[in-house]
Amino acid sequence: MTGAERRDAILNRIKNSEKPVAGRSLAEAYDVSRQVIVQDIALIRAAGYDIISTNRGYILSEASSVSRIFKVRHTDEQLEEELYSIVDLGGTVRNVMVNHKVYGQMEAPLNITSRRKAAEFIADIRSGKSSPLKNITSDYHYHTVDADSEETLDMIEEMLAEKGFLVNKV
Repeated sequence: MTGAERRDAILNRIKNSEKPVAGRSLAEAYDVSRQVIVQDIALIRAAGYDIISTNRGYILSEASSVSRIFKVRHTDEQLEEELYSIVDLGGTVRNVMVNHKVYGQMEAPLNITSRRKAAEFIADIRSGKSSPLKNITSDYHYHTVDADSEETLDMIEEMLAEKGFLVNKV
């Protein structure tokens, strides 16, 4: 198991737990030291998750939010416009997903909550480190977008449609 896979598993375990999850039990479950768990929690927090440490373990503080999946298509040049438009309306771009005909569904976390985080992501893409996941499916891709209300998601959907990015409702 890679570090990224372990952090995803830790996050899912904390999200799905009814009670705080002790660091000791996480260390035992993933066969790593308690210090590795502390570092993993710091990286999960840096990715935008509000993990709270209590005397009984870790919990995820989630503000009440709603989410919607949008199927979109745009060029690489329109990537910045798409992300900025979503965060400007109060959305968080949680992930990007593609449905590849051979590999199946592929997903990557993004957790883009602001223009600053969008700009960092775009800079990484433009640096040549990698290309957008959408490029393997002729620019078709999906985003899970979180927001504070259905009204905000409706505004985001309308904006995506107006700009010609929205493919159809999912």
